[in-house]
Amino acid sequence: MKYEITNETHSICPNLHRIRALKDFGNVNKGDLGGWIESEKNLSQEGNCWVFEDARVYEDARVHGYADVSGNARVHGNAIVSGYAEVSGNAIVSGCAWVSGYAEVSGNARVSGYAMVYGDARVFEDAEVSGCAKVSGDAKVSGDSKVSGDSKVSGYAKVSGNAKVSGCAEVSGNAKVSGCAEVSDEVVTGNTWVTGNTEEPVSQFPNEITIDGVIYVKKV
Repeated sequence: MKYEITNETHSICPNLHRIRALKDFGNVNKGDLGGWIESEKNLSQEGNCWVFEDARVYEDARVHGYADVSGNARVHGNAIVSGYAEVSGNAIVSGCAWVSGYAEVSGNARVSGYAMVYGDARVFEDAEVSGCAKVSGDAKVSGDSKVSGDSKVSGYAKVSGNAKVSGCAEVSGNAKVSGCAEVSDEVVTGNTWVTGNTEEPVSQFPNEITIDGVIYVKKV
């Protein structure tokens, strides 16, 4: 065993107990106190995975492999955090969501439903990924943006600002969706830029599309 569950209970959620390392592994030293879990099913006794600081993992959620959950992050429901993934800050991973690979979910980000974040993808700031959406590759979802439905964000794509990607939309390549743009059931790829509601539309790149109330998607 690499850790034990102590008798110290969480002040708000008394069903959660703090953990203590029983040996050195990864970035954890024997005797280190970790975060909070409900039972051993929440944190594998194998690998270097760990729950740090005031992070909480509970219900039927699982953390395994080399994954870390830290800060004030919460992982609950049937969510899984695996591989070398990191969930930190005030992020919440819930439902049947899956965060794996080298993916990072941080800030005030939310990943829920059956959403998947994997590869080297990042979801941060106040972004939300929900439904059956997938964020993969080196994609970044940030700001107050929302990715939902069966949509996919992959490659080096970026979704930021107050943008919304929904339905069966696909954003890939080096594409960027920002501002208040809404992309639903469309394909945005290549070097296309989609932005929305800007006061002074500016086109700095051949494939950039500025939206003022109407969405235009240029495929390249």
